[in-house]
Amino acid sequence: MELVFLAILVLLMVVALTSGFPVAFSLPGSAILSIGLAAACGYLFAGDSSAYFAQGGPVQWLSAGVTNFRSLYWDVERDTLIAIPLFIFMGIMLQRSKIAEDLLVAMAQLFGPVPGGLGISVVLVGALLAATTGIVGATVIAMGLISLPAMLRNNYSHSLATGTICASGTLGQIIPPSIVLIILADQLSSAADQASTIRKQLYKDATGEFSMPSVFDITSASAGDMFMGALIPGLILVGLYVGYILIVALVRPKMAPPVPYEGQYDLKFAKQVFLALMPPLTLIFVVLGSIIMGVATVNQAGAIGAVGAMIMGGYRLTEGKRSSYYPAILAIGSTLVLLVVLSFYTLNIKNIGDNMVGIVIASIAVAGLLFAVGWSAIRAYRIDNTLNEVMVETAKTTSMVFIILIGAAMLTSAFRGFGGEELVKHFLTGLPGGFWTQFIVVMLVIFLLGFFLDFIEIAVVVVPIVAPILLADPEANVTAVWLGVMVGLNIQTSFLTPPFGFALFYLRGVAPKIVKTLSIYKGATAFIGLQLLALVIAGFYPSLVNYLPYRTYLTSENAPPPMNPRLQMCLEEQLFEVYDSEGDRLRSSITRMQETDLSSLPRSWQKSLAESGEKATATFTLVASVREAEANVLNYSTDYAPLHGEVRRLESRIRIVDKQMASWKQTMGRMTREDDPDQAAINRIKDKLEELQQYRDELEAEIPDEWKASRKTFVELQKEEKTARNRYRNNVDNAYEPVMKLRQVLADTDPLIALKAELDGLRSTITSADPEVAMEAIKQAESNLGGVEDSSKIKSPLSKARRALKGDDPDRDKALELYSKAMTLYQAEVEWRQRAREAVGPALAEYDEAIAYSIGLRLQKRMTLEQAKGVARCQSVHRNISLNF
Repeated sequence: MELVFLAILVLLMVVALTSGFPVAFSLPGSAILSIGLAAACGYLFAGDSSAYFAQGGPVQWLSAGVTNFRSLYWDVERDTLIAIPLFIFMGIMLQRSKIAEDLLVAMAQLFGPVPGGLGISVVLVGALLAATTGIVGATVIAMGLISLPAMLRNNYSHSLATGTICASGTLGQIIPPSIVLIILADQLSSAADQASTIRKQLYKDATGEFSMPSVFDITSASAGDMFMGALIPGLILVGLYVGYILIVALVRPKMAPPVPYEGQYDLKFAKQVFLALMPPLTLIFVVLGSIIMGVATVNQAGAIGAVGAMIMGGYRLTEGKRSSYYPAILAIGSTLVLLVVLSFYTLNIKNIGDNMVGIVIASIAVAGLLFAVGWSAIRAYRIDNTLNEVMVETAKTTSMVFIILIGAAMLTSAFRGFGGEELVKHFLTGLPGGFWTQFIVVMLVIFLLGFFLDFIEIAVVVVPIVAPILLADPEANVTAVWLGVMVGLNIQTSFLTPPFGFALFYLRGVAPKIVKTLSIYKGATAFIGLQLLALVIAGFYPSLVNYLPYRTYLTSENAPPPMNPRLQMCLEEQLFEVYDSEGDRLRSSITRMQETDLSSLPRSWQKSLAESGEKATATFTLVASVREAEANVLNYSTDYAPLHGEVRRLESRIRIVDKQMASWKQTMGRMTREDDPDQAAINRIKDKLEELQQYRDELEAEIPDEWKASRKTFVELQKEEKTARNRYRNNVDNAYEPVMKLRQVLADTDPLIALKAELDGLRSTITSADPEVAMEAIKQAESNLGGVEDSSKIKSPLSKARRALKGDDPDRDKALELYSKAMTLYQAEVEWRQRAREAVGPALAEYDEAIAYSIGLRLQKRMTLEQAKGVARCQSVHRNISLNF
């Protein structure tokens, strides 16, 4: 019965959407009606309102709805969606203040003389507007009103002109900052958590182990990651558009003739182009650059963009007046002052005494910036009521997005309640060909849905259902960022695909009657093909999507240390190549260190360094062992992988059958507990259970006899590789740790010497001062020694001396005895450190420099820039890890 109500849910949604009923009410309305109908039928016919639900019931669905509502509006930790109204405000303000129009005119004049130049300028402006507005309707309408008449006047092909405008207007869906990408990031964040749970269960089912290694976990996505991931594919799409127009213009010049500029390319023209291009480009750089460089979060960048757009709108609306640029100049000047102050002062209110000058200057600069923003806001409010209209439009658009998100969450919960998610999962996992067949089917479904649904409906209805299934699959092990960008590129086609392509409708509304609707559809077709080509390129080369997010993360201030488990495989790939190319140099450095005279060091340090040299020498042998074990696994995997895939598919089907049998048994148990059980129905269920059991036995019989032995051999080979890698890692850590520690010990020689006066003064303090005062003085000395590497042997007797002074009967003699012991140790420590610093220090520094970022890399705080780039390249490629499951 659950499937009946699932069909009713889908039917209600389709009827509501196709009849033109608002999406914001179609989605929750379909869910409420179907849930209510299922609960009522369950109560009337089965005596249980939850009887016709596959999962939970109406109460659980209502609880899920309340949770979703709270998470959207009150959960401060889920702040991804806050950026939506900020970017919407930025885009609408730039449209209403005619900055976008200036940009389009300037680019058309600049590129017009080139073959197809007018069309190329439309694409480039579309890309720039996408990076500043991201609003498809406004962009298409603006370019349709401004550029289409010019293109028609200059004998451009109707289909090429309209297709170029429609396609360029949709670039805002994939080029950041994009509302679609923010919504997808929000949806994929939840999907990644679900996928992680699914994968952990899959790992447990396959291996019997309760804990899955972190290296096999899902890589999630934030809005910032989505922005960076979509940047290169977006630029590739722009390049495809420009290349297509240029080829058409060269092959068939009559379709896109050059348009000579009637004016002069003089200083006035250069100034005009500069003023039209620089402000939007600066805003793009500040907004996207602050995200990519890790200076600002997506929300902070959105706020910067909104404020910047309002300042730009303020001077554009008052163009021609003497004071037009005053607020912008004041804002820029105040920002520059803040940057200069931050470079010289630490603006922390806790240290106000030390930074009073900086805080005062910064406060004045902030006041100037706020005044400039307020001045621009007043201008935008007074001139044509622009600010009011922008804010109303922002509120409308934002409200629509949030209502659709809540409605989609309600619909998704109902879909899961009726077993729809399991149905989709069983369908996808049952397809032959593994992950890539599943992925292609999902992409095809999204593409076809784009003919009828808007991008938001697809993003918030389809993605939560299919994304966990695709992300959990270890065969391709794709990242959430890559999946999100692929979906985003696919969703972008929904604006161009008839019969409900919104960009087509927007342009039809402003295009002259001479342009036929068929020409618009024909022109869009070529660009749909280019969008699909970009989709294929991003699919075949995932590094185009993944590299920039990984590189930004690994080179940021919050980058993980090289010890991070998820970095090891890629780091070792690099390091093993370094051992091959620089092995002789490393061995020579190790030998020189072993031949260094270490007599100035204590015996414990001499022994540690000797063992360190032996372990460093053993590194190359252990690397060979790792490579041999890795090769054994790879060689065996060639024949083992098909068997593994076949058995895991059979086991997956067996688990599906087990779930079906459990569901039928639950239904039968419920029926047998009724006062007047339907024996005929119970017998039918028993027959069904017998069929399922027979099918299950058949599936088990299909598992090859050699499976257990093959699996055992593969697991043993994997363990050997893991053991070899752990030996290598432990060895290099133990090889470098004494070097690193001794260098720090010798570097702390001067700080240790600087404590002599304080330590000498403790004798008189212990002898004559109040015990409480003496204890506090000793405690402070211990704290200062704590900042010196390897000073515990000195601190220990001082701690005992402090305890000797504790209590009602302080023992000053014992405290003095322990203090004297501490000072003897202190003097000996200073003496050997001074000798060693002169005798061993230079050789140790040279040795450390030679091995720090190879043998000693794992113990460094961070990788070098080149190493981080290499790891980013390595991790940006998807790796099949299914043999571990």
